[in-house]
Amino acid sequence: MKKNILIINGHPNKESFNYALANAYQQGALKSGAQAELIHIGELNFNPNLQYGYSKRMDLEPDLLASLEKIKKADHLVWVHPVWWGGLPAIMKGFIDRLFLPGIAYQYRENSVWWDKLLTGKTARIITTIDQPAWYYWIFYGNPSVNQLKKSTLEFCGIKPVAVTYIGIMKTSVEKQRAQWIAKIYQLGEKHK
Repeated sequence: MKKNILIINGHPNKESFNYALANAYQQGALKSGAQAELIHIGELNFNPNLQYGYSKRMDLEPDLLASLEKIKKADHLVWVHPVWWGGLPAIMKGFIDRLFLPGIAYQYRENSVWWDKLLTGKTARIITTIDQPAWYYWIFYGNPSVNQLKKSTLEFCGIKPVAVTYIGIMKTSVEKQRAQWIAKIYQLGEKHK
């Protein structure tokens, strides 16, 4: 049975290196025989503002409904995003805020602080571009974007294991280095990791 992979790109700019990384992973996965779909969050039509918090449910726009079906169907999620101010791009955070809702991604138990994880059985990889060495990001900042996405979102909803690949230092990279990173991500796609 073919593995079903969903790549979710959180960079809003079509000309970004993150687009190229997401496409490279998809091409590698397709070459290996997997099913591999791609969502560029920046191309979706939706309101990224969870404007009522959790007190009132907003209807999901058609693009979010389609994305939700892809997430439910996927065996493996690959999140590609840059680190901006130690976090996720706003459009990507809004995508998660709007979709990873109670009853969809998790469900708190009645009269309890505990919850049921509704996305179990899936695995994930985070591919994140940064403008500093990964070790520096880890030691001096504590990996805030990785903690947010890996621990507080994906693992919270039952998705594990979650692997992480750091790509950088972006701001000082040259064409040859970027080509090597594209090749590396293509190979990860071939291995479905």
